[in-house]
Amino acid sequence: MNIGSPTGALPSGIIDSLAGLPLGPFLHLMSRSVTLRPWQKAALERLSSSTSPDFLAVATPGAGKTTFALTAARTALAAGTAARVVVVVPTAHLKRQWAEAALRFDLHLDPGWAASDGRLPHDMHGIVTTYQQVATSAGALRTLTARSFVIFDEVHHAADERAWGDAVRTAFEGAARRLSLSGTPFRSDTAPIPFVRYDDEEARPDFEYGYADALVDGGVVRPVYFPRLDGHMEWTAPDGSLRSHTFDDALDHAAANQRLRTALSLEGEWLPHVLHQAHTRLMEIRRHAPDAGGLVIAMDQEHAGGIADLFHRRFGIRAVVATSDDPEASSRISSFSGSDAPWLVAVRMVSEGVDIPRLRVGVFATTTTTELFFRQAVGRLVRWVRGSGKQHAFLFIPDDPRLRARAFRISEQRRHSLRKESEREPVGAPVREEQQELGDAEQLSLFAPLSATPLGDVDEPLAFWEHEPEPREPHDDAGLVIDLPPLPGDLAIPTDGATTLMRRDQKKRLREANAEWARLISRRTNMTHAQVNAELNRMVGLRKITEATTEQLERRLRAAEKWLASST
Repeated sequence: MNIGSPTGALPSGIIDSLAGLPLGPFLHLMSRSVTLRPWQKAALERLSSSTSPDFLAVATPGAGKTTFALTAARTALAAGTAARVVVVVPTAHLKRQWAEAALRFDLHLDPGWAASDGRLPHDMHGIVTTYQQVATSAGALRTLTARSFVIFDEVHHAADERAWGDAVRTAFEGAARRLSLSGTPFRSDTAPIPFVRYDDEEARPDFEYGYADALVDGGVVRPVYFPRLDGHMEWTAPDGSLRSHTFDDALDHAAANQRLRTALSLEGEWLPHVLHQAHTRLMEIRRHAPDAGGLVIAMDQEHAGGIADLFHRRFGIRAVVATSDDPEASSRISSFSGSDAPWLVAVRMVSEGVDIPRLRVGVFATTTTTELFFRQAVGRLVRWVRGSGKQHAFLFIPDDPRLRARAFRISEQRRHSLRKESEREPVGAPVREEQQELGDAEQLSLFAPLSATPLGDVDEPLAFWEHEPEPREPHDDAGLVIDLPPLPGDLAIPTDGATTLMRRDQKKRLREANAEWARLISRRTNMTHAQVNAELNRMVGLRKITEATTEQLERRLRAAEKWLASST
């Protein structure tokens, strides 16, 4: 049996697996500068002057929190005040997104880190993990994060479960610096989040940059408008009574939730009517922005599938569906982001953090009505795309009093920022923040929507949107271009300027090649795979394969090549 050549040349399958992967000495290419927005530079200066290890930056969605945070992390590494970077994110989808963003700063962060991996390899600057992982790996992270620069993305998620907050404190109390980020101000009425200062249960940011500030600056966020539709809804309440109301009727919290769920039901005509209005608006936008997309935020997986069926039956559109319980959801969102497909229907997947700049129209079709969730939904539509002309965005909402009030507050900021004049409108009774959606499961099982009929056309009290000034494009300012200081010698990891692969992807290919060589040697020598791998690790001074640097993996390949050649 002829396995390989006498000279130990790489078998063709291994050569294919390494295509495009730079082996041998790497060329060093450093990102030398970054252009910051005014708020990013101001926040960076305030962070630099702060003596506290903790810093909370609240900046409106789309403002560029990632760039600010990675600039700060790179600066800390260069100054020697931190030895590595750890980023904590709400969802697994965001881990790779942060790791790819870090590459632009010559920072190699591992988005696939696990506590079982052992020591962090020397050719990695840090890791990206999730709050859920922190809860199960606090001990391992506590060792890893000593002298680290830690970034908490959307830090309010640390309070989603009490165990998460406790684990965050355990894992990161020894970090050199902790930078917390949020897209909106938040409260902590029951479980305060570690490393965040509070004033009367309200988080106290060290730097805040709101939606109104971003509109005034121009070229940061889009102006968002809120078309809304009334309706006449009928349903059977949990107590067996027949209820019939419009959105103008004053109801208690439980009945208001039942009315909203009835409006959003797939059996009525209210939701199809709103989808038609939203689709029409999207098609108008796509006449001058052909890749513009729309987003429907649905209640659950069944609801999302039904909405996709409505799009197909009524408009001939095949909408992309992404739900949190679908393992393919992240790849579906990534594909949608890079395509010109018109509609995405999502459940608990795009409330925050996910970057799809081409979204211009949204439909709020969920029963989650909290201020935080609503602002996160708005945040999916606000990201400015430079050079794209008019960029108004629209979020179609039920005319529910709670959602109406939340939209009004954002609209006030928009109007004052664009028109530079004070306008007053009655808001109605104060809206009490509610965390509960529809009561317990037993009550919900007795609830039954009967009909939902739209009343009139979409109400656009802000129909003058076409006459409002367009936010200006930003002017380039040389003062906002800052040089990224070089990393110290032990952190200046060589980078190949020709490759776009993350270091983890490079290692994955190298490990696959190493595994193939080990199989070949095992067959040739009759040694077990474990014995072969242990000997190859010994040859290059490696404790376990997950702790290997790219250089060690390359040396391991060469050692395997010589071993196989000598056994011919």
